[in-house]
Amino acid sequence: MSQFISVFDMLKIGVGPSSSHTLGPWRAAQQWIQKLKDTNEFLLIEEIKVDLYGSLSLTGKGHATDLAVLLGLSGADPEYIPIETIDVIINDIKTKELLFFNNERNIAFANGSVKFNKEFLPFHANGMTFRGYANGVEISTETYYSIGGGFIVQEDDNLAEDIEINKQNFPFPINRATELEAYCEKEKLNISDIVYQNELVINSAEDIDKELHRIWNTMLECMYIGCHTQGILPGGLNVKRRAFETHQRLIKEAEYTNQQEWITAIRSTEVKFREILKWVSCLALSVNEVNASLGRVVTAPTNGSAGVIPAVIMYYLVIENHDATFEHVKKFLLVAGEIGSIFKKNATISAAMGGCQAEIGVSSAMAAAALTELLGGTPSQCLVAAEIAMEHHLGLTCDPIGGLVQVPCIERNAMGAIKAINAAELALETNPKESKVPLDKVVDTMWETAKDMNRNYKETSEGGLAVTVRLADC
Repeated sequence: MSQFISVFDMLKIGVGPSSSHTLGPWRAAQQWIQKLKDTNEFLLIEEIKVDLYGSLSLTGKGHATDLAVLLGLSGADPEYIPIETIDVIINDIKTKELLFFNNERNIAFANGSVKFNKEFLPFHANGMTFRGYANGVEISTETYYSIGGGFIVQEDDNLAEDIEINKQNFPFPINRATELEAYCEKEKLNISDIVYQNELVINSAEDIDKELHRIWNTMLECMYIGCHTQGILPGGLNVKRRAFETHQRLIKEAEYTNQQEWITAIRSTEVKFREILKWVSCLALSVNEVNASLGRVVTAPTNGSAGVIPAVIMYYLVIENHDATFEHVKKFLLVAGEIGSIFKKNATISAAMGGCQAEIGVSSAMAAAALTELLGGTPSQCLVAAEIAMEHHLGLTCDPIGGLVQVPCIERNAMGAIKAINAAELALETNPKESKVPLDKVVDTMWETAKDMNRNYKETSEGGLAVTVRLADC
């Protein structure tokens, strides 16, 4: 039975810099609180300790994992927390050594209560354990794993909830790309149509539109903020924001007062090949500069790769189709979500498990397939586009300098977006029947590559650029 993964599972709204190292631990803290309430232990807790393991520990400081845990334990929600209050909450906890537990009651929380352990737990590279104490006795111990894209699991999960969902009457259960392609051929529908019919089983048409609007508006706002903010990114690398100055040079004297007028202004700018490259790169950089500064982004499918899909959507809106409407954005997001889910089901979207091929590679594949549909490609050509995009990211390592989602992560979003556009154009000129590598085979290859990859290159900052270029060098 195919596991159903919604587009809203693949595209989540959250706070940067990392879906696996920030959003995941944040959600895990919230999940632990709910478990305490379900077992009537919440009011008994007098002290909390949190252990971070493996990749969460090795790059946790640079990914703000400890801060995410504090915010989750405080009851803040990453989708809705006012960004400007994050520092206030964190500073209050550290200064007073008090945690306003789930925004309900104060408990002692000493600095150092979140411990970084370099050891890896066997189940997954991103492990964390929450411990609750009453009268000095440990009364609750729960271990969670952040498996990429903000997804959280426990080792003993029986996936009962997923099984119940999958018992529902989905018209097109999908696990592999070949199944998706077969449905499209049989029903004579595009990929977005197939995905939409499945989404209608668990969401109303009104709710689907509302949530996709919210996701797109978050992406657009993120690009807008990134293109209009200058300065140095936090974390110690002293990385200068580049989107601001690039945007100034590209937008020239165009006037606008809001995000919709901004899109119109961009459409009026020069569209030579070099300017197109610069615009796409600028927009991708803008998102991940916001992400790196604990801003709000959409995991697509992760925070570290959040800039690829928005940049490619904007490419379509401002370069390819000036008459595009929300319906085009909707189709794009539906296709992208489904391609991402195929990688999630059959490989991984976690850099701690698969390196950066699992983040930028997957996001590029998602964007390539979605763009191909909007450009008039067949479903088979969409799958070819996804395959091409991933094929040329195979083996990409995750080696962030200083454990920060900045170098080389931010630039990789620009490269992933450009590759997605190139993959779409190659696919549109391809007869799918002549393609030598089907998407499912490249998904399987990505997973085998991930398992073969040295652990140092999987978001540990113990290999690659993270070793050859130290913080001291910056």
